[in-house]
Parts: sequence; C-alpha cells; structure tokens
Amino acid sequence: MTTETLRRPVPATSGTTLAWRRVRPALTHLALAATALVMLYPVIWMVVSSLRPGNEIFRDPGILVRDLRIENYRIGWNALTEPFTRYLLNSAAVVLGSIVGNLVSCSMAAYAFARLNFTGKKFWFSIMLVTIMLPIHVVIVPQYILFSQAGWINTFLPLVVPKLLATDAFFVFLMVQFIRGIPRELDEAARIDGCGKGGIFLRVILPLMVPALATTAIFTFIWTWNDFFSQLIYLTDPKMYTVPVALRAFVDATASTSWGSLFAMSVVSLVPVFLAFLLGQRFLIKGIATTGIK
Repeated sequence: MTTETLRRPVPATSGTTLAWRRVRPALTHLALAATALVMLYPVIWMVVSSLRPGNEIFRDPGILVRDLRIENYRIGWNALTEPFTRYLLNSAAVVLGSIVGNLVSCSMAAYAFARLNFTGKKFWFSIMLVTIMLPIHVVIVPQYILFSQAGWINTFLPLVVPKLLATDAFFVFLMVQFIRGIPRELDEAARIDGCGKGGIFLRVILPLMVPALATTAIFTFIWTWNDFFSQLIYLTDPKMYTVPVALRAFVDATASTSWGSLFAMSVVSLVPVFLAFLLGQRFLIKGIATTGIK
C-alpha cells in the first residue's frame, strides 16, 4: 500500500444515507409481512369460520370470533354416513401406496436413464419428458375403460398401481438430474469391489439420493392428498371416499345449514399437508437446490 493511498480521503457518508440503511431492512420486513398476511388471509378466514355459527360466516369478512363454536368440529366429524376418521384413513392408504410406488419405480427408472446404456435410451427419455406436458384429462377415459375391464373401479388400485410403473415423469426427471450429479468414480470403485449394476444402485446411488427421495415423497404426499379429480372418478362407494371426495359430499349434504362444520373439516384436512411440508422443508429445499448440479 503506497503513501498516496493512505493519504487519499475516505468519502464521507451523509446522515441521510445512514438513516436509510437502518430503515430499509425494517421496511423490507414490513412489506414481506404485509404480503404474507394477504396470502394467508383466506386460510386464516377459513380457520376462523370453522369456529363461527353458520349464519355469521358470510356476513362478516373479518377474522374476529365473537361467538365461539367448537362443536362445529364434532358435528362435522359425524355429519356424513361414515365418521371422518374413515376418510382420513382412506386418504392415508392411498398416499402411502403412492409414495412407496413413486420412490421404488421412479428411482429405478431414473437410474436406468442416468447410468445404463440401452437401445433407444434418448428416444424413451424424450417420450418420458413429453408425458409431463400431457394433462390427465387426455388419458383418464382410456385409463377408466382399462381399469373398469379389470374390475378395479371403486378400489384404491387405479390410484396406487400406476405409481408402481413410474408414471410420474416429473419425479423421474428430478432423480435423473440428481443422479447425474453423483460422480461416476463411485460407480467404478464399487464395480472394482465386485458390485453389479443392482449393487451399485442399492449400495452407492440410493443412499446418496436421500434429498431427491425426500422431495419426491413430500410432493407425492401433497399432490395425492389434495387430488380430487382422479379419486372422484374411481371411487363411488361412500365407504371408499378419500378426504377431498368426502368434502365434496359434505357440501352436497350440508351446504344449506352447516358451513361451519364444512370449514372445520377443511381445516382438519389441511393439517397433514402443513405438517408434511413443515417437517420435510429442509429436505425439500435441499433436494430441489441440488438437482441439476453436475
């Protein structure tokens, strides 16, 4: 460092600039809090409405409760032909089967696309990517005919079995990108130790895919739990209803008299989704952030 550099005067910072630097973080946090409140207001209003009498829900758009009605939850729990516990267990069975199916099938398909060489690999990978853009409404009719001829209507099989065939191309693509970020030197080291392709997948690739597997499990849980269209098509017996279909039936049965109970059951149905996201947020962020890194 020269003498001229030491003698060079340091630019003075005005008081206005210092004050702005102190105020700006507070204003930023205030704006973010206001935006979050606007986005969360519908959820807060639904929770508040679940504690109000039915005749006051649509009169007051505020979030203050004057007449607390906790019995809305008790009434809503037993409002349909089956207790709401039945619908929660049905949804849990479908969700669990879908998670297991996606984790097993999508990870195996992703390993094949990322590490193995076979005829038509690029072609089939392109076909798989095209299916991401294919809406479910296009394939629902032929699928319904197929499952109807197999005698699977009004069972959980049409909702779970396709997951065992790696039909969710988004998760296959996510895992392919993740596996491509794993160094191939690990595969070579395992092969030298005597591992075949299956051993490399089970002992090397799969343990390193925990963030991607967790991301797949969380997204599968949320999407399957909130799925209404497919479950409405295949489930016709009230005893087989899942939570979204049960809420639809709840509206048909009590729309004129028990909105508070409907909102109460809607709050109950959202609790597992919030818990799944909050408990798996760390893995979700890590899995998405590391996807595509090579």
